Amino acid sequence: MRQTSYIEISTSAYAANIEFLKQDLGPQTQLSVVVKGNAYGHGIEHIVALAEANGVRHFSTFSADEAWRVCQASQHNSQAMIMGMIDPEDLQEVIAKGIEFYVFDFNRLEQAIAIAKATNTPAAIHVEVETGFHRTGFEWDELKWLTTLLKENASHIRLKGLCTHFAGAESISNYVRVRNQIKQYRKFKKWFDAHDIHFEKYHTACSAASLLYPETKMDMVRIGIASYGFWPTQETYMYRFQSLPLDNKNPLKRLISWKSSIMNTKKVKMGNFIGYGSSYMAPRNMTIALIPVGYCHGFSRLLSNQGKVLIGGVIVPVVGTVTMNSIAVDVTDLEKVQAGEEVVLIGKQGNLEISVASFGESSQQVNYELLTRLPQNIPREIVD
Repeated sequence: MRQTSYIEISTSAYAANIEFLKQDLGPQTQLSVVVKGNAYGHGIEHIVALAEANGVRHFSTFSADEAWRVCQASQHNSQAMIMGMIDPEDLQEVIAKGIEFYVFDFNRLEQAIAIAKATNTPAAIHVEVETGFHRTGFEWDELKWLTTLLKENASHIRLKGLCTHFAGAESISNYVRVRNQIKQYRKFKKWFDAHDIHFEKYHTACSAASLLYPETKMDMVRIGIASYGFWPTQETYMYRFQSLPLDNKNPLKRLISWKSSIMNTKKVKMGNFIGYGSSYMAPRNMTIALIPVGYCHGFSRLLSNQGKVLIGGVIVPVVGTVTMNSIAVDVTDLEKVQAGEEVVLIGKQGNLEISVASFGESSQQVNYELLTRLPQNIPREIVD
């Protein structure tokens, strides 16, 4: 059975993004592609395959279940790294599988050490330090005990990385805070160096940090939104604009297109309300088309009387309230509109385009939120 909409993922756009990012990072910095949130709505399995085809061998996830999906999808024994949630009951399996993971408190570290000892399998850990994000990470005053644990259990752990996360590197309003975080991270590193504790990789940068703060690139970067073709913010893009080549001022290419089709059309007389309630009264005799996509598919209710779609190469407005499973659009001025005709929710049709950014601006959602709210059961199709 066919779904009511489908998503296309462009291989050529993804290849262009990875090439740009690798050139920007340089040969000494490893690219870890972030695939949390179902690979920002693109589908973990699809992105692992595309990334590996472009030479990527390291993936960052938020949770253990995402890391497991990476391992199952990988055809090149790529490394998965968990930055967030691991249920204690899953930790032994994570260690046995060789999956890397963050430790940011003593509870997880001590559990990992205990399992590593019991199974004679070293735990591959990245020590996260608190530099000013104030969510997870070891505090400065915890360093003495942390140092003792790491040294006493050196044979049971592999120190894969020393890491932190920046609090909003994509915005100039956070500049001072990010600079202080960089300074604090270096202080942590100096402490560990002085106590003869060394890590395989030092990493701090997300997409925004790697694009705006070159010194944060280090041994590895964790790139999410940029790999999917989006600048973290308009600020980020404008900061980099002058340094981009004249023949390629927008090197990041969107991978994703979201499409559906017209379910049916209907005539509505002037003065009648369309859909639930009375949010939209027909200002003239109209023809509407019903599209079988609603808020259960990620098309926000905030797009009621605000959203736009493409039909026949023309942008047409959403009229009435977005419902669970459908939206109505005004096709009065289009010719020969009929059931089954293609509808573009995100992407290009003819000479026009509905971008993720414009889609999101209408619903007060950032790119990240809109993309990750696309349900996993919408089919993803790989196209050139």
